[in-house]
Amino acid sequence: MSDLDPHPAETLCEPGGGPGPVVRLYPAREVPLGGVRGTYVERTLPQRDLPTVGAWCFLDYFGAPTVTVTDAPPDIDPHPHIGLQTVTWPFEGMIRHRDSVRSDVRIRPGQLNLMTSGHGIAHSEYTVPDAPAGRGLQLWIALPDGQRDIAPHFEQHRDLPVYTAPGLRATVLLGSLAGMTSPAIVYTPLVGADIEIDPATTATVALDREFEHAVLAVEGTVTVAGTELAPGPLLYLGTGRDSLELSSDSGGRFALIGGEPLTEELVMWWNFVARDHAEILAARTDWEAHDTSRFGDIEGHTPDQRIPAPPLPGGRLKPRARLPHG
Repeated sequence: MSDLDPHPAETLCEPGGGPGPVVRLYPAREVPLGGVRGTYVERTLPQRDLPTVGAWCFLDYFGAPTVTVTDAPPDIDPHPHIGLQTVTWPFEGMIRHRDSVRSDVRIRPGQLNLMTSGHGIAHSEYTVPDAPAGRGLQLWIALPDGQRDIAPHFEQHRDLPVYTAPGLRATVLLGSLAGMTSPAIVYTPLVGADIEIDPATTATVALDREFEHAVLAVEGTVTVAGTELAPGPLLYLGTGRDSLELSSDSGGRFALIGGEPLTEELVMWWNFVARDHAEILAARTDWEAHDTSRFGDIEGHTPDQRIPAPPLPGGRLKPRARLPHG
């Protein structure tokens, strides 16, 4: 997964607070991946005044039905990451993932890919020939300060816990929900779940009140905390909720993300999550210098396939702080 904006802004994400229960919609924006190849995704994190939800700092919906239609496959050539975990959750299609710790896997719907970049990793993602068109979610989780320089590693999980209630099915991708815990390794308290609700269903899901939460509809229309939600915007719910009221007349599917509000400042630029400008500069320099001790080569790729790093901005941007919620 990659942020391929040719002129990415350096963003300082200030620590989040606990706003209490709120209901706020954040619009999705179409963002190109692959530059001239013209493939677009819908991005709902980060937002100008909501850079993170817990440690979740990046959320793309690829293959969204409302996105600009193109004929180009969303193949992403080798590119680097630091300071984060990437999460890939496909709904349709098949993706081939390769990385510099020698992972080479195909991921199918119902399977979770979790790549921990730590000090540095490189990876690529390609569509699989003759497979259906891809659709799904790709997310980043910011690693906390104590783990952001750990050795890179990769996990694929094909058997994830599922919470069921009448008319509702929730696959727990990461963290814990309603007493079910994912085997995926995370380094900060959080939750990520794929929830399906049947037509003419009303249900309640227990939440951790210390977490802040957000919901993204991916199919159909659902009513969440009294707000009707169709695919597109991100619904931010704040903190302080013991449960979430859900209903749907026609049935639907949505992603739930949440976690303890982040207490660390993050600088996010291109594919890097860091703490200051110098750290970003060092990672960019190492990638451009083809420093294989940090960003190893990927088997099956040649050096000329590596995506070059864009130029750093001429000056530092001001902190992108959260605005008051209410």
